[in-house]
Amino acid sequence: MPSVVRPEIPRYIAAPETQEKLDYADLAILDFSKVGTPEGQAELTAQLRDAMTTHGFFYIVNHGLTQAENHRMLDIADVAISGIPDEEKRNYMAKIKSDGTYQGYKLRGWWHIDGGVRDQIEHYNINRDVDRMQHPQAVRPLLPEVKEFTRFNHCNVLHPLLRFPRSADDEVKAKQVWLKGHTDIGTITILWSQPVMALQVLMPDGQWRYVRHIDNALTVNSGDAMEFLSGGFYKPTIHRVVQPPQDQRAYNRLSILYFAMTDDDVKLVPRVESPVLQKYGVQRRWANDADAPTMEAWRKGRTSAVGRVVLKKKEDGSEENIVNGIVVRHYN
Repeated sequence: MPSVVRPEIPRYIAAPETQEKLDYADLAILDFSKVGTPEGQAELTAQLRDAMTTHGFFYIVNHGLTQAENHRMLDIADVAISGIPDEEKRNYMAKIKSDGTYQGYKLRGWWHIDGGVRDQIEHYNINRDVDRMQHPQAVRPLLPEVKEFTRFNHCNVLHPLLRFPRSADDEVKAKQVWLKGHTDIGTITILWSQPVMALQVLMPDGQWRYVRHIDNALTVNSGDAMEFLSGGFYKPTIHRVVQPPQDQRAYNRLSILYFAMTDDDVKLVPRVESPVLQKYGVQRRWANDADAPTMEAWRKGRTSAVGRVVLKKKEDGSEENIVNGIVVRHYN
């Protein structure tokens, strides 16, 4: 990223990698150093298509951001989480229930997980236009770096992807699940890899497997909007967050994510003009296009319901609720 004046902030100390033997998912690794050549693009396109039509999860390496720049963003993220008093955070709370938006803070305990247990996940969400909202005092000097980082994710990662040719008691009650198995709301989610092993993906064989940490790599997955727009050709990734291995449980799991969505007014209907969809067919989630929601309606419907509505339990152990006429499944 271009150099900017960098205020001094505390250094975030990441957890050491786990020494436990875990069952890891076998995921494709896309080498973005190959983006610049036709041969490289052809190779990456094949990898991407295979990943997106099976489980929807893959890694990106050699994306152009250095390990030091990656760690600097973790330092900044830690300021927003650990460096702001709770009383100040409450002045910047997201209007999750009323407006269906995560912009701002979601503090711990907002979601119900299972067995009467509330979540222990805290996050601070910023729109790509970082000036759209007010920020805590300690975060404001860091906004120029955040702007550059969001630009990098949007232009250097998201655009190439889219433009390729084609407590112990509580743990028991919640079954060691920190965030139930779910799909993401938008099109693409970019997660900057971090060492605490807690993210799992549901593989085609029905088994949950850990997503391995790779230094300075990106973990990328597809979401609901991508499935809707592609008529089911691309699969939304089912993933969850569980209790980390024993040797990492004393460490916080600090993550940086970039959630991509279409413009709010885009109707989430299959792009039937696509030659690919004409060849392979379209699976519609609504009876007709007139019933399909816009991105805004889907975003608000799912956001306002997560962890706050009573879910209907199914015989296979999953749970579900209805959003915009579509069954949304959760996996526990």
